[in-house]
Amino acid sequence: MPSIQILPELLINQIAAGEVVERPASALKEVLENSLDAGARAIEVELHAGGTKLLKVVDDGAGIAPEELVMALARHATSKLLTLEDLERVASLGFRGEALASIAAVSLLTLTSRTSEARHAWRIEARGGELSPAEPASGSLGTSMEVRDLYFNTPARRKFLRTEATELAHCDEVFRRAALSRPDIAFSLQHNGRVVWRLRPQAPLERVRAVLGDEAAQALLPMDEANGNVRLHGFVASPAFNRGNRDYQYIFVNGRFVRDKLLAHAIRQAFHDVLHHERHPAFVLFLEIDHARVDVNVHPTKTEVRFRDPQAVHQFVFHALSRLLAGTRAGAATAPEPETALYGATNAAEGYTSAWNPTRQVPMALPVREAAAFYQTLFGGKPATLPTLPSTEDSNDAPPLGFALAQLLGVYILAQNQHGLVIVDMHAAHERIMYEKLKSALESERVARQPLLIPATLSVGNLEAATVEENAEALAQLGFDMAILSPTTVVVRGVPAPLRDADPVALARDVLHEMAEFGATRVLTEHRDAMLSTMACHASVRANRALSVPEMNALLREMEITERSGQCNHGRPTWTQISLAELDRLFLRGR
Repeated sequence: MPSIQILPELLINQIAAGEVVERPASALKEVLENSLDAGARAIEVELHAGGTKLLKVVDDGAGIAPEELVMALARHATSKLLTLEDLERVASLGFRGEALASIAAVSLLTLTSRTSEARHAWRIEARGGELSPAEPASGSLGTSMEVRDLYFNTPARRKFLRTEATELAHCDEVFRRAALSRPDIAFSLQHNGRVVWRLRPQAPLERVRAVLGDEAAQALLPMDEANGNVRLHGFVASPAFNRGNRDYQYIFVNGRFVRDKLLAHAIRQAFHDVLHHERHPAFVLFLEIDHARVDVNVHPTKTEVRFRDPQAVHQFVFHALSRLLAGTRAGAATAPEPETALYGATNAAEGYTSAWNPTRQVPMALPVREAAAFYQTLFGGKPATLPTLPSTEDSNDAPPLGFALAQLLGVYILAQNQHGLVIVDMHAAHERIMYEKLKSALESERVARQPLLIPATLSVGNLEAATVEENAEALAQLGFDMAILSPTTVVVRGVPAPLRDADPVALARDVLHEMAEFGATRVLTEHRDAMLSTMACHASVRANRALSVPEMNALLREMEITERSGQCNHGRPTWTQISLAELDRLFLRGR
């Protein structure tokens, strides 16, 4: 049996490199973090062959003193902390003191740096961990880190590297994260001599636009919420803008990009009833918290964190995002500006302009009293105010979703607003409205009950009968009045008032099924929203039901005042806008 021995320093560094430097992108992340910690205002990245042949980062930060260059490449050497108390309140991105030593152990590394006090720069080279003496060199203020032939001395590790395109994609993602984390800093990236990114210092929203694109930026909702020493700010895309994967999800804790299951769960919970289960939200969020309340010393890659009070952080993030998403009402999103520049302001030959023109088309007059009466039957009440119709001279006062024109195939409502055509899925929209009403009523413990003029009966089995008998209080809390008539019959004497028009037998059967499967307590807590969604579906207007113009307008007005009404309970959109400019393009107007 071999005896226990101390490993050679080079082998120790190469083992550490396996964890810290998984691929070129891992090395790039570590070097970028050092540049940010050094106070750089501009950072230039140059790559060749996806970073496997060359990875170079140049910054204008504070630089490294010549007498500390050798120490900078030593294991467990860092300027970021000295004591356990420092470790428990880490404020810098780097702190472990092993990244540069690990990189140097598996590459040909050249480190050139100059401080403001030095007359010139100094350079040190490492070949597989073997260091050269520091020597004078030319260079401006800051640091240049040049990494060549990554894993040249560990061919087994090099075999695990992917294609040049794949390694470049990983490096590009690391670059994006750094650029999003500090919009006040200039960043540039070249690959094989071609400029990939060139970002000037800019406002946070403009940096997000530059990195994620115009389409994402136009859908972003700004947010900034604080509670004590915790703050969440940044941008969240409207649920209408969503992705098939998680590529547009960036969350930073005290400036550090992290992958955290607790934060991911809080965000997913906030989006759960406004986003289809196969889609993913987009966001760039910054969580700021007392450094003593978060442990960043969890993994060598430093992308995982552990919160001292995870439940409090989870609830803060969840409620902050829930409040933001509650404001995503139908029609509240920024509508596209009329694209008059596409064909010129006016097509004089046709007397046509690509904008809302009240002199050309006047909103139809609607019997407001009839609409108000319909609110009473459709929603169990009428809104606080019914908007008056705009005059032809003041069309900008038109409601966000405009005024109904017609119903298409018994499924869609067609409406006109100042931007063009609005199309509404009437069942999905009504389902969201009913769902939000039920949620509000249950949260305030005021679910009004509507007695049935003719009680309904349903045949039940032993389990359903037992569910009625055991959960009378929970059923009453939901607005139901049910009783057992016989071992095989249940009578429904009352239903929740918002659901007065639903089929009481089908409604009761679904609610009893939920309670039998999950239990009343869980139905009223963790499964509450799913059950209320089921109930709301029963009361929603069905396809092929003909609506009058006042009925359609009543639905549009209710959408405008209902939280999260841009999506149905299952995350599908309830409405869409087609601008006049888009219609112009479809019909080749002006060409």
